[in-house]
Amino acid sequence: MNKSKQYETIFILTPVLSEEQTKEAVDFYRKTLKEHGAKITNEEHWGLKKLAYPIQKKSTGFYHVMQFEGPGTIVKELDITYFRDERVLRYLTVSLDKHAITYLEKRKTRFGKGKDTDQKKSKAAEPTLN
Repeated sequence: MNKSKQYETIFILTPVLSEEQTKEAVDFYRKTLKEHGAKITNEEHWGLKKLAYPIQKKSTGFYHVMQFEGPGTIVKELDITYFRDERVLRYLTVSLDKHAITYLEKRKTRFGKGKDTDQKKSKAAEPTLN
């Protein structure tokens, strides 16, 4: 019996890809996760960032982060897929504990991705006439 757990995966795509090719790669990994029974809970595209050290003679890369919930077997399949893909410079998938999940929920609301903050922003943005 596979118990569902929370995971976070981050991958760095090579900077030689066009914006369209980057979107295709992200869509491919989103589709891979869903095919293996995962439910994506959060996703962030950090864009082109400078690397701490050169990887394959490249000093920048496109960063993308996904949090998902799924069975434990999905991590092995995802690692194999990353390893075989020449567009991926580096990747890391970690299991989230209860503290990390709490932190991510707070982070979502702090940066305006939660439902509560969206409502507060819309009320604050309404003009008031005196």
